[in-house]
Amino acid sequence: MSWRPAKDADCAQAKGCPPVDLVIVPRSRDIGGFEVRRALPAKERRMVGPFIFFDQMGPAVFPPGAGMDVRPHPHIGLSTLTWLFEGEILHRDSLGFVQPIRPGEVNWMTAGSGIVHSERTPPEARTGEFRAFGLQIWMALPREKEEMAPGFQHYAAESLPVIEDGGVAATLVGGTAWGETSPVAVHSDTIYADIRMAQGGRLPVPGEHEERALYVLEGVAEIAGDRFEAGSFLVLRPGDGIAVEAPSACRLMLLGGATADGPRHIWWNFVSHSKERIEQAKADWRAGRFDPVPDETEFIPLPED
Repeated sequence: MSWRPAKDADCAQAKGCPPVDLVIVPRSRDIGGFEVRRALPAKERRMVGPFIFFDQMGPAVFPPGAGMDVRPHPHIGLSTLTWLFEGEILHRDSLGFVQPIRPGEVNWMTAGSGIVHSERTPPEARTGEFRAFGLQIWMALPREKEEMAPGFQHYAAESLPVIEDGGVAATLVGGTAWGETSPVAVHSDTIYADIRMAQGGRLPVPGEHEERALYVLEGVAEIAGDRFEAGSFLVLRPGDGIAVEAPSACRLMLLGGATADGPRHIWWNFVSHSKERIEQAKADWRAGRFDPVPDETEFIPLPED
């Protein structure tokens, strides 16, 4: 497949309008030898389309016998998606699903009214040195779907559309773009794509999605003559199609969609339009009213306010 050109791909540049509205430099933190960079939520910007949480995990190297162990914890009001570049994670949840995820695959978990899950490095991956590198995102559910029944779907790598042309290859992880649609069952207008660009490549970024951002994962990307290095989270000007150039090989994530139908509150792993609903979720977790993950006895306690 080749690009379906973005409408008015150079509109912002031609008008002299800056195509990048905001640059966010994700804050880093170490969680036991595993570095995480968080771009959303940020003080400068809480959401981009339905995306309310955007974390880069690693890259990290674990010695033999070690790995990730995220104990069971709850979610409400959102969907989660982990996109791996290296490594493997074993997902277990309170619905009874047990599913490993590997690079190029999608584990799509919708919390809705409430779900509990754990994320761990599988035992067989701990026998030698283990590398882990990926992105974790949360998407806020539309208000009318915040209390929907929880669910889980797995999508194989070969089920995702790949668009290639002119030294650029984009895997459409979720939503719609360039005339293609991902099979991932998103709950609102969405675009989420993993893009590899060879030196000299040119990417048309479609303008049909109301809000969009680019995350420079590797290398350097150029937009309207400005260059942005790895680790830059770029919130794009609404409405206009733009073009991204690759002065050298680079890798980008494109994300966004329709503006959320009202503000969202986020506290720990809970997302809702209602502060009262988050307080109820806190009380439910503290009192043990969420369904447990089968065969798991550990859990993450509710943090102190």
